[in-house]
Amino acid sequence: MSKLRLSLGCWDYDRTRALMDGTVQPDGIDLNYLNMPVEETFFRMLRHREFDVAEMSLSSYVVSLFSEDRPFIAIPVFPSRFFRHSSIYINVDSGIREPGDLVGKRIGTPEYQMTAPVWIRGILSDEYKVPVDSVLYMTGGEEEPNRPEKLKLDLPANIRVERIGPDKTLAQMLLDGEIDALHTARAPSSFYDGSGRVVRLFENYPAVELEYYRRTGIFPIMHCVVIRREVYEQNRWVAQSLFKAFKEAQQKTYQDMHETAAHKTMLPWLSAHVEEARREMGNDFWSYGFTQNRETIANFLRYHHEQGLSKRLLTPEDLFAPEALEAFVI
Repeated sequence: MSKLRLSLGCWDYDRTRALMDGTVQPDGIDLNYLNMPVEETFFRMLRHREFDVAEMSLSSYVVSLFSEDRPFIAIPVFPSRFFRHSSIYINVDSGIREPGDLVGKRIGTPEYQMTAPVWIRGILSDEYKVPVDSVLYMTGGEEEPNRPEKLKLDLPANIRVERIGPDKTLAQMLLDGEIDALHTARAPSSFYDGSGRVVRLFENYPAVELEYYRRTGIFPIMHCVVIRREVYEQNRWVAQSLFKAFKEAQQKTYQDMHETAAHKTMLPWLSAHVEEARREMGNDFWSYGFTQNRETIANFLRYHHEQGLSKRLLTPEDLFAPEALEAFVI
């Protein structure tokens, strides 16, 4: 019997590479893996719904749940997780020395609804008393002009968001002092230009992020995997089939990372990094699945609602195909 042919838009992560090279094949599915940077995948999926399955910004997915047709449904697979204290950049002349100094400042962000800034704003509010509505957000391209919001937003009046000029980029504006800080996913080019005028707010971010994890148990989720709703409705079994395949591919990466005969990744102290991650976060330190991630997702959904992106506070159960939330046992 022929398999169901599905396209998947996703980057070439180590944890998904077995799906890309065909080492792992989802039950009943002939998967066409399209390897693209995340920005391209998100843009094409959100604007044109080009793929049957795709990696997706967690925030963009949640925003999409409030559209009339709710075009996607997710499975609890998280290709990207990232502690984001490291992703706050400041101009050295901005007068910002500690997180509380951000209040009243001009803060760039490529898109207000991006997942990374949602986490950053939430953490700054919870941990450092920087209210979401205490700054002016300026949106646009980080390295190229004219980046649009991929989804139409309807924000409360107390949250101030302005577009930067059509010939401006956030990276250059941060360097020139036209914005004071930047919340982003990608480090701006002006951070690497050698001038020393753009620095991280948290220079010792590994220690800050580890302390945050030890205290909260949160390893922030950036991306999930979504299925076009019409594909899912016609083939409900694909949710569990895809979840199992992503999980199997991830297990191969765990095994590679634990290999000590020869390192498969170009990190001189890979074994030490892996051992530290296991010691601090457990053996399944990049966990997929619903139950073990429910509180992290609930925290994100609270941030999303507080920041005016969700019209109502969703529960984690609202996000995922029920077929992927549990599995049979013997």
